[in-house]
Amino acid sequence: MNKKEKKAVLLPIELYSKIEERVKIADFSSVNEYVEFVLGEVVKEEEEEEKAFSEEEEKEVRKRLKDLGYLD
Repeated sequence: MNKKEKKAVLLPIELYSKIEERVKIADFSSVNEYVEFVLGEVVKEEEEEEKAFSEEEEKEVRKRLKDLGYLD
């Protein structure tokens, strides 16, 4: 991720200070590294939640709905 172009995100000082404290006790070298990791995990989690069914499961659901007359 370090070689990709980056954009700045502004945080309230109070939040930044809290993150600085966490960085001191965690294996992160900076607030930026910590925030990038945490936000990356949140986005990854949301992407996984968006995909509720595998392709195979989706095909089976569509087949069942078609068999029941809900889909053409």
